[in-house]
Amino acid sequence: MIGKIIFTLLSFLLFAYIFLFKLIKKNDTMYLVIIICQAIGILVNLLQIMFSILNGVFFTILSYILCIILPIAVIILELKNINISEMLSIIIAKSLLIFKNRKKAKDVLFNLVTKYDKSYYGHKMLAEIYKEEGGMRKAIDEYVKVLDIRQNDYKSYFKISELLIDLGKKDEAIEMLKTLLKTKPDMCSASLILGDLLLEKENFKDAINVYTNAVKYNKENADLYYNLGIAYSRINEFSIAKKCFSECCNLNSNYYNSYYRLGQIALLYRDINEAEKYFMQSMYGETESKSFYQLAKISMIKNNKVKAAMFLNKSTQINNEFYKKAMDEPIFLPIKSMIEEPEEVKYIESKKEKVISDYLDNTYNLTNFLNKKEKKNNKKSN
Repeated sequence: MIGKIIFTLLSFLLFAYIFLFKLIKKNDTMYLVIIICQAIGILVNLLQIMFSILNGVFFTILSYILCIILPIAVIILELKNINISEMLSIIIAKSLLIFKNRKKAKDVLFNLVTKYDKSYYGHKMLAEIYKEEGGMRKAIDEYVKVLDIRQNDYKSYFKISELLIDLGKKDEAIEMLKTLLKTKPDMCSASLILGDLLLEKENFKDAINVYTNAVKYNKENADLYYNLGIAYSRINEFSIAKKCFSECCNLNSNYYNSYYRLGQIALLYRDINEAEKYFMQSMYGETESKSFYQLAKISMIKNNKVKAAMFLNKSTQINNEFYKKAMDEPIFLPIKSMIEEPEEVKYIESKKEKVISDYLDNTYNLTNFLNKKEKKNNKKSN
């Protein structure tokens, strides 16, 4: 009985402390959750003493947890500068998001950051919600506050960069990514996006520097080698580009775009058999129609018109754009009657892939033209 009296007194003291020094003094209603839990524990204890009910082990343990352990844990955590109110707000907000109640979750988080402006998790969750809703500027504002609180949050730097790109502020994104990589050079995702932006702006040497530095920290990343190959291709360093694409294929044998680039480079060196081998390996997904088209051209070079028509028809059935292209291609003039007009089927290719495909194709056509012109001049001089 004495133990019950001591327990009851201690429970009331802890209840009074949380009520007066947390709920009232801090003016933070979030502590109501703790108060309610304590009240339930005290009620169970009183019912046990006064009416001898709920005397089972489960209810005794429950009352100890709610009345003693919970408030003491709150006091200890806050002595260690852990904000219980913030923790509860985040838990409630996450629970609301699970049940798709985004508006209530935002209200909880907004109240949290209003009371505690330095709430790292509150601002970060708000930023993520705004981003999902399409409120890019609001999301950026919240991520900036996150960085004010925790400057080494590299992921938030990266998120801001992505949002700036979405808003069309690519120059600002480039500067932010450069700053990020100075302190976090091993962040592969940042290097890939920065490199892509530099390729888009045709700053090929800067892109090469970014990818080369990134490879030092991410030697097993096939994407870096592929993009490095693209950058070297754009400055006509095809032998280095070939090594990059080959390394990409070594790291990922299913990197079909890389096989396709190797095929295009082989064509530039007039190595028809090697080009054919690579185009055969690249026939999958977005490269399939292009590969069939290139194989049709190789078949024409080898004077195999039936095979060329077969490859060409497969290409045009996947992407009808190649039908229009084939009709204007001089090499296919002898088999025009064998080309079937396709249905309106089009495979969408990413802008980056289209740019490098066109560049290498145009380079091949140019060198082919120059070779023919040189041969013609040599004949005249002889």
